[in-house]
Amino acid sequence: MKPDSRLARKLEEKEFVITAEWLPHATTDGAAIEVCARAMAKGPTAVNVADNHYGVALSSLAASVTLLRAGVEPIYQVVTRDRNRIALQSDLMGAALLGIRNVLCLSGYHQTLIGSPDAANVYDIDSVQLVAAVTSMNREGHLLDGTRIEGGFSMLVGAVANPYLKPLELNLIRLTKKVNAGAAFIQTQAVFDVEAFQEWLEAVRKEGLDGRTAILAGVLPLAGAAEAEKLCTRTDVNIPQALVGRIKSAGNPDAQKREGLAVCAEIVKKIKGMKGLRGIHILSGGNEALVPGLLSKAGL
Repeated sequence: MKPDSRLARKLEEKEFVITAEWLPHATTDGAAIEVCARAMAKGPTAVNVADNHYGVALSSLAASVTLLRAGVEPIYQVVTRDRNRIALQSDLMGAALLGIRNVLCLSGYHQTLIGSPDAANVYDIDSVQLVAAVTSMNREGHLLDGTRIEGGFSMLVGAVANPYLKPLELNLIRLTKKVNAGAAFIQTQAVFDVEAFQEWLEAVRKEGLDGRTAILAGVLPLAGAAEAEKLCTRTDVNIPQALVGRIKSAGNPDAQKREGLAVCAEIVKKIKGMKGLRGIHILSGGNEALVPGLLSKAGL
């Protein structure tokens, strides 16, 4: 079945789209969802709902359904770290039954990186295989073992990419696998080094991948110099030292936060006109209330 969501329609119509994210935490309080819904009510086409991103949190499935009921279109995020193929397919059918029409497929950070070192991982399949499974459920209407899905199944499937992983040739091979598996959109890790991102995007265009999937550039409004310095220690993030110094020199924490937002808005303005880019994905980092201000500053 053809995916039918607002995000799917906008991508099909070649519109420039805005997506954002919400990071649930350990809560059963619906007030947190109400805050997110108010922040995301205008602007983003759809909102990622993270799947135990920083440790055990409210389930992405439950949070996605609650966000949907609040009038915000969710992108149900699923990591293969915690579930085998049986549970993954079962949850996907449950999500479809409950009205969810978008899914983002990831392998997920290793459990030792999210404060749960005693937990066992699963990784029965990886993110590429999960994208292929969802694509098969859409196109063929059956599960991995051939069982027919009664009532049909329709879900727009996406994946992620890191434009800074080297070597570039292997980076593109990984991206190509996800596109070949059926990823209709790709959300990237946060862009800080604009020149390096442009180099990656041009390579993506050279391979013709931009015509087969929608590339959405991730942007992150840094909360301050401390967050920037912490991200500098990660291998999946590329932050120029000049940018870190700029935020640090802004002064007190509130001033640094404003500067981080200003920097993010400037990055959006620099990249949004790049050929091959189909949208912006706002990585709120848990600060969903910043999204409206960023959209305004960036002219979105």
